[in-house]
Amino acid sequence: MARLADYFLVVAFAPGKRGNGDGQGQILQRFPEKDWEDNPFPQGIELFCQPSGWQLFSERRPPTFFIAVLTDINSERHYCACFTFWEAVESTQLQNRMKNEEEEVAALIQPAQLFAPKSLVLVSRLDHADVFRNCLGLIYTVYMDGLNTSLETVIGNLLTCTIPIAGGTQRTISLGAGDRQVIQTPITDSLPVSNCSVALLFRQLGITNVLCLFCAALTEHKILFLSSSYQRLTDACRGLLALMFPLKYSFTYVPILPAQLLEVLSTPTPFIIGVSSAFQSETQELLDVIIADLDGGTVTVPECIHISLLPEPLLHQTREALSMVLDPELEIADLAFPPSTISASSLKMQDKEIRAVFLRLFAQLLKGYRWCLHIIRIHPEPVIRFHKAAFLGQRGLVEDDFLPKVLEGMAFAGFVTERGPPYRATDLFDELVANEAKRMQADEGNRARILRHIKELAEQLYKNENPYPAVTMHKVQKPTEGCHLRLHQRPFPRLDEGTIQWIIDQATAKLQTAPPAVRAEKKCMVPSGPPLGTVTERNGVILANSARRLEVVRNCISYVFESKMLEAKRLLPAVLRAMKSRAARQCLTQELNLHVQQNRAVLDHQQFDFIVRMMNCCLQDCNAADEHGVAAALLPLVTAFCRKLSPGITQFAYSCVQEHLVWTNIQFWEAMFYCDVQNHIRALYLEGTEENGVQQGGEEGAPKEKSALEIAAEQCCYWPTLSREKQQELIQKEESTVFSQAIHYANRMSYLLLPLDTSKSRLLRGSGLADAESVSNSFITNSIAGSVADSYDTESGFEEAESSDVANYVVRFINRFVDKVCTESGVTNEHLKGLHVMIPDIVQMHIETLDAVHRESKRLPPIQKPKLLRPSLLIGEESVMEGLRVYLMPDGREEAAGGNTGGPALLPAEGAIFLTTYRIIFKGTPTDPLVGEQVVVRSFPIASLTKEEKITVQAQVDQFIQEGCAQLQLRSCTFQLLRIAFDEEVASESAEVFRKHLNKLRYPQHVSDTFAFIAGHVTKQAVQPKAKEKNQSLRTISKILVKNAKKTIGRQYVTRKKYTPPPWEQRGTQQHLPEDQEDEISVSDEVERSTLTPSTTIRPSDKMTMSHLVERACCRDYQRLGLGTLSNSLTRSKNEPFRISTVNRMYAVCRSYPGLLIVPQSIQDNTIQRISRCYRQNRFPVVCWRSSRTKAVLLRSGGLHGKGVVGLFKSQNAPATGPSQADSTSLEQEKYLQAVINSMPHYAEASGRNTLSGFTSAQMSSSDSSEKRQPKLGSLMKQVMGGKDEGPGTISRGGKWGSIRASGRMSSYALNMEIGSRLAGKELQSTQPNGSPSEASFLRQHRASLYIIGDKSQLRGVKPDPLQHWEVVPIEVFEARQVKTSFKKLMKACVPGNPTMEPGVTYLRSLEESEWLVQIHKILQISVLVVELLDTGSSVLVSLEDGWDITTQVVSLVQLLSDPYYRTMEGFRLLIEKEWLSFGHRFSHRGAQTLASQSSGFTPIFLQFLDCVHQIHLQFPLEFEFSQYYLKFLSYHAVSARFRTFLLDSDYERLELGLLYEEKGERKGSPQLFRSVWDYIDRLNKKTPVFFNYMYAPEDGEVLRPYSNISNLKVWDYYTQETLSEGPSYDWELVQGQVEPGEEAGQQDTSTPQSKRKIIWPCYDNCSRLEPDAISRLLEELQNLEMELGQVPERWKEMWDKVKACQRSEAQADSSSRVAAGSLLMASSLPHQRRSLGVYLQESGVSSTINLSLDSDTSSTSTPSSGKQGGRRSTSTLYSQFQTAESENRSYEGSLYKKGAFMKPWKPRWFVLDKTKHQLRYYDGRLDTECKGVIDLAEVESITPGTPTMGAPKMVDEKAFFDLKTTKRVYNFCAQDVLLAQQWIDRIQSCLSDA
Repeated sequence: MARLADYFLVVAFAPGKRGNGDGQGQILQRFPEKDWEDNPFPQGIELFCQPSGWQLFSERRPPTFFIAVLTDINSERHYCACFTFWEAVESTQLQNRMKNEEEEVAALIQPAQLFAPKSLVLVSRLDHADVFRNCLGLIYTVYMDGLNTSLETVIGNLLTCTIPIAGGTQRTISLGAGDRQVIQTPITDSLPVSNCSVALLFRQLGITNVLCLFCAALTEHKILFLSSSYQRLTDACRGLLALMFPLKYSFTYVPILPAQLLEVLSTPTPFIIGVSSAFQSETQELLDVIIADLDGGTVTVPECIHISLLPEPLLHQTREALSMVLDPELEIADLAFPPSTISASSLKMQDKEIRAVFLRLFAQLLKGYRWCLHIIRIHPEPVIRFHKAAFLGQRGLVEDDFLPKVLEGMAFAGFVTERGPPYRATDLFDELVANEAKRMQADEGNRARILRHIKELAEQLYKNENPYPAVTMHKVQKPTEGCHLRLHQRPFPRLDEGTIQWIIDQATAKLQTAPPAVRAEKKCMVPSGPPLGTVTERNGVILANSARRLEVVRNCISYVFESKMLEAKRLLPAVLRAMKSRAARQCLTQELNLHVQQNRAVLDHQQFDFIVRMMNCCLQDCNAADEHGVAAALLPLVTAFCRKLSPGITQFAYSCVQEHLVWTNIQFWEAMFYCDVQNHIRALYLEGTEENGVQQGGEEGAPKEKSALEIAAEQCCYWPTLSREKQQELIQKEESTVFSQAIHYANRMSYLLLPLDTSKSRLLRGSGLADAESVSNSFITNSIAGSVADSYDTESGFEEAESSDVANYVVRFINRFVDKVCTESGVTNEHLKGLHVMIPDIVQMHIETLDAVHRESKRLPPIQKPKLLRPSLLIGEESVMEGLRVYLMPDGREEAAGGNTGGPALLPAEGAIFLTTYRIIFKGTPTDPLVGEQVVVRSFPIASLTKEEKITVQAQVDQFIQEGCAQLQLRSCTFQLLRIAFDEEVASESAEVFRKHLNKLRYPQHVSDTFAFIAGHVTKQAVQPKAKEKNQSLRTISKILVKNAKKTIGRQYVTRKKYTPPPWEQRGTQQHLPEDQEDEISVSDEVERSTLTPSTTIRPSDKMTMSHLVERACCRDYQRLGLGTLSNSLTRSKNEPFRISTVNRMYAVCRSYPGLLIVPQSIQDNTIQRISRCYRQNRFPVVCWRSSRTKAVLLRSGGLHGKGVVGLFKSQNAPATGPSQADSTSLEQEKYLQAVINSMPHYAEASGRNTLSGFTSAQMSSSDSSEKRQPKLGSLMKQVMGGKDEGPGTISRGGKWGSIRASGRMSSYALNMEIGSRLAGKELQSTQPNGSPSEASFLRQHRASLYIIGDKSQLRGVKPDPLQHWEVVPIEVFEARQVKTSFKKLMKACVPGNPTMEPGVTYLRSLEESEWLVQIHKILQISVLVVELLDTGSSVLVSLEDGWDITTQVVSLVQLLSDPYYRTMEGFRLLIEKEWLSFGHRFSHRGAQTLASQSSGFTPIFLQFLDCVHQIHLQFPLEFEFSQYYLKFLSYHAVSARFRTFLLDSDYERLELGLLYEEKGERKGSPQLFRSVWDYIDRLNKKTPVFFNYMYAPEDGEVLRPYSNISNLKVWDYYTQETLSEGPSYDWELVQGQVEPGEEAGQQDTSTPQSKRKIIWPCYDNCSRLEPDAISRLLEELQNLEMELGQVPERWKEMWDKVKACQRSEAQADSSSRVAAGSLLMASSLPHQRRSLGVYLQESGVSSTINLSLDSDTSSTSTPSSGKQGGRRSTSTLYSQFQTAESENRSYEGSLYKKGAFMKPWKPRWFVLDKTKHQLRYYDGRLDTECKGVIDLAEVESITPGTPTMGAPKMVDEKAFFDLKTTKRVYNFCAQDVLLAQQWIDRIQSCLSDA
């Protein structure tokens, strides 16, 4: 029983202290005046009676009622019911106030009468709001209406009324004023009473807002309610608390906060507070408070607060359930015929339904919580702990945002204390958790059943609050309406204290005499409910093959214990991979448990190693919280498994598994300790039953076994019946159990926290360097103890880090743990002190044991690691560093890691890294034993290294790789990446030495230190210093010259052939050189890059003769193109438009140009020297190609200098104001361009005059042979310029030519009227939008004879001039640095360093970001434009940047597209030698080949060109003689520095090093060393058809026009493919050597049936070799057959030619049946090969396959219906027919012995000397018609007497031998006798002299 009311007060208004309008509350009377003993009087009630402050009002207000809640120091709540009414203020009171106040204030209080509030307050510990309202209302009524009852009696009765607290009784009370009230008590007081408050809260705020507040309250945020109604505030707060049941809110709770206490809102602790909305403005600056405005229905969450919401799917389910309850119409809102019956429940019922939803929510959220309770003491009081980590782990909510916070909170701690005990009264929630869990799971998703359940629960909640629904009506008198407005009211009377006190005293006396009412407590055992089922894996999916995995784990463990180590080793990687899944980890612990006998299992070294590795891997995937109990299950095992190191010394597994965070997590140790204590206490009370296995509390074994909680419940039940002694005995037993466990755990913790090598200072851990030792057969690692203990003990810094440190830290850590658990589990103080004394001794003893173990473990033999495999080296390649043992780790390329593509993982691999003078090589074997026999090779040339960096791998890739070992990432521009981790046996110094060597080799001091130069001979060093000095002296001379020129104004340095002009600024004033003198003086502008020096000092090589220059590639090509021969300048024929100029033979004009250049016939050499200074790097325009059809020429040059020539274009129409304008140089330049134009045939016909001045546009005619191409060309030009295709009536706003950048992805070759029609020579009749006539010059009538493709930035402001015949096409091009950054991104896209989550998406995204294909598109687009212009008869000058990067790319591509010759192997070589090598592309600089160019970085201009060729090759596969492999080969060796070909920056530099002419025939020393890549390719090509394109069937004179849109471009597979079996396949000798062993192994194994199947891994095997194409395979088979028959195998090319000839004759004989039995016919289902821009199809019909005959000249598209051959006959076919009758031109013939190529025997051959064709041919025999080989006499350098070599014919005179030396090789011949030999020599000599 409890009092209904504890105190009654009358509180009135009293004037304030400060004298302002506000007053204060004053307690007039209080009853009883003495405090109750059990319930002291709460302070500060007067503040709560008027929360907004005590104020006077000018009018009466109706009475108000609300309940405020006060919480006392013992967290008891007091409910203060305040009933307030207003009384008139007496005048005396006012006058007293007037005296105290200022005049002005007094003036304010003018009204005649004021009213002051007075409150009647009732204080109670019970919450019966309606009863309080009625009682106080009754007192007011008695006072107002003067009922005939004394107020004292009513108040006395009120204060003495007692009612039961709970139990579902009803009690009728009367206060003695003729009233009657029935009070119902709730059935169980643990369920909150809410009336309608919850439903009202949802009405005011809505579902989402209330859920948000609910979550905020549970996760301990501050919540503030605002409303203008106090009663609403109280209700809202009450509602929120009711929702939180069964958790109780334990922070500040003030439903109505008075104004004076508003600063409480800035408290740091969480709260739920209500404030009147009058003070809303004062809550604005609260930054961390969630504000719920009840009147406005809003909830405001500040930005800095994140509210964790319920985990899905609970959140969604709760929302749905709430919407079903609150808005039942929602479901049927869309129905055509909605049922009329549905209506929402009454407000009271709705309130209970909402609470039922939340009750279900908690039951789901906390289901199975009792299985995670640890009972650690039963007597005298149960002590219970909750295992949070296990609970979250079983629910799979470790990563969740919400639940962990709730479990950490105070409310949940209270919940465990209150509901943890196993023996207590239960309520609705306990039943729900225990019995309804299954039902709730079954109901999921079924709305009707959920609603039914909610209604049932609501019914129970309602019944709890209203046990007797048929309540008799209350009878309480109310005052007459409007009585508060009466004019004359007597004030509330002063009550008689004596009367009231007397009534109270009488009642208390009566209570004392009455017998105490005993409430029978219904205690029972709390049911636990079903245990949590297996929750799915972390990702929510149980892996399908988990059963198979567990089988593997079990097998592996049983193999280990059966000592079947090989089988175990096979399974180990699979087991380590399986450890990712929780089931496998738990399976491992269970299996290992089975092998422990009497807490000990002694293993041998290998077994120990395996078990430790499995344990480490298992722990590696565990969280520090160990939510799945894996570490807990391993804990007893790590102290059980051990091995004997020597007699008396045993090493346990714990010393090898210390590197895991879980051991340093104090919560883990606590949970483990409590779990063990629980098991022991349980054992204590289970008399007679033996507990073998350590069981986790709550896991059911056999059904009869009781859980610890059940035992505890029984014990609690018996406890009161036990005798005192027995009770004491049990308490003592429990206490000693806990104490012994504490000692046990102190030992365990010291095992896992003390490192094996305790002598090491723990400072090493701090710096992150794990000092991993290779001890025994496993990796023993240092413990984490040091670093962790430090985090717990902040005051001890790193200062006193001595060797004893580790011990101190561990002692401190264990002490902290022991203190916490022992105080919680009630260990006596004496025992605790004893423990603190013991701990240091335990640690010290353990350290001593460890020292012995450490000492012994050092003596163990190291692990047997795999033997290092040595890589094979090239001839001349020398090893720099012996192999360092490393692990090659997987990178972002998925294939090699196995995994995704299926199959075992090839990486990580274990092996060694080797450094040679040429390459970095990794060679090793995969760590996965399933592929352990395979060899993994990754290598790349040192010269191609672009980045070397140290890395740290985030996760340990494997158990092999230790933390702290040096790890490097080496990236190469051959698209290779080595991520290596050095083995711990490699000292860190060795790794550093490796890096230093690598850097030194990568960036040598000088080019002559690169591999191409040092290979094979080491004595090169002596020459270098001289070369350098010479260089320096040249440079210094030239710098001095420049300096002096700038200093001295007015003086000229006129040296021999040398003139340094004054700076540009003074040009105008200093033109006093006589005109006629200019011929003798060469003018050269001093540009820093190309410093020129007087020619006297240039003597780079004595071999520098004209004849040498003639042999250069350029010259051969010029002769082929008919651009001139180098005859004497006097006799040169004047009618040839061009001549070969020798002006640069000393490289004095332009250092980066070749020695011989093609210039217009009419231009003198001295003019050239003057012109050259206008161009960057002196690279003046020279002709590099001429179209045989239109005779248009292609020129190249550097960009114009800033000031030089722009005058030429800009100031044409301005009057010449002085000599500076009409500078002779710019005139000469005009002359030069005009001379080029004059050379074009159609131009020369049009006009005979050679000056520019006399031209008018009318005189110009454009004789165009191919009109039809023009519109297309215009559109193309427009695209390159970057305009959009606009309608014909508009003129592009972007100036004359738009920007090329905008055309990034313009696609269509559509017709464009504007430029197109102008180029076509048609007038465009249109006016501009503003009405003015269109520019005449813009739409002039002719097409320009010369287009200058120039850089937009330089040609700004250039005006078009109708008088000139050239036109400038300004385009925007990307710079070299853009290529560099783009390439870096491309490398990262194709060879990513780190594995990504979704490789496909990431790859495509990064590929796009690299913009590499955009650049390829741009180059191709410009090239196609130039091709079109040349094809229409206009000449083109490409003048971009310095003329050696993008100019070279464009010029080379244009020639490749326009001239089929360059698409042959010979032609392509010539093209590269001419345009890239001779014209000075800076290979060394762009490839960053030396120390000097290191800073510039790698810029793959040449690779970009080859990529463009690859794109064209893909689109026109029939047009190229060489294969894609040829391009890859060149790409690789352009950066490999194996050959000298691509090393230096220009011919001049090659000459200076003496390289330019040494390539010919200087290979006698070591025949295998190739200096030139071309020689190497030639030799390879003779051996194997790898460079040959079998589909080669060119069309005569075909000009290719590839599509350049990005959608047509493909990523080159050179960037993405790799061959792990052998490394890159471009060093042919290395790759060839590796195949044989495999083949032999295959042949030996003949006993087993041979399968035809081969497994080919795309990333591992060389697919093209293992699975060659049909033709290569046939050629190979033929060769094998010949070998078997004992014949000398023919060369593949000869074989190929025979087959073609044979097929040709068959085709002629029987053209109707194309597929003859003997012919090799490839029916390729390629899409129609595009011959030109459109799809090229023959008239004979369209067929889906193109039969590519192996004929090199005809390509026919045949259809099955008509057998006639559809291809057009080309001229080469006619020529080959003519060729067969070769007998006509046999000038001399006979038989000679010829020595075969390297390592081939001497053979007799029939030789034919042919003067007409100028060649020496040889055949197998006299009658043989098929030529075996041809020696071109043009290539013969000398013919000399020879000497017999090995295998030469016997019995022949020595003088019968003679040698023929050509540019390519030396041929050895032998005649029958000396006479014949002499005859042959004479004949060949005469042939040579005739030529």
